[in-house]
Amino acid sequence: MFKSASMLGVLLTALIMAVSISESLAQGSSLPYGGGGPINAPAIIREYNASGKQMRIEGSCQSSCTTLLAIKNVCVEPSAQLKFHAALFPHERNQKPPPARQARMLAAYNAKLRNYLVSGGYVDGFEFHTISGQDIITKFGYRACR
Repeated sequence: MFKSASMLGVLLTALIMAVSISESLAQGSSLPYGGGGPINAPAIIREYNASGKQMRIEGSCQSSCTTLLAIKNVCVEPSAQLKFHAALFPHERNQKPPPARQARMLAAYNAKLRNYLVSGGYVDGFEFHTISGQDIITKFGYRACR
């Protein structure tokens, strides 16, 4: 009997740990995409919007990573650093962004953030403009992660 109760305790502990691990995996993180580049953001956004899973913007999130703000169930860590620039690839550094690509990028942001980025000229060139997660939350209305 003692052996069965002990085994049951081990199984319950393993089950609780498995549930905890799967819950944390279900809650996505921007960390794998933080460096930007070709992350296939439209597919990630579609997947998260279809599933309702939460995406946490955390750590450094630059370039195409910032478009993950388009996910309906997105939250932002106050300590995150979001880095914005024009919809340009590195080899296009000294060019104007293509209008259709720039429009797609800007559509990922809410109106308040989009207006700030455009009116400040922060998305006219390839130079990064950094906004803290705290400011993304307080100034632009994105939800803080809990």
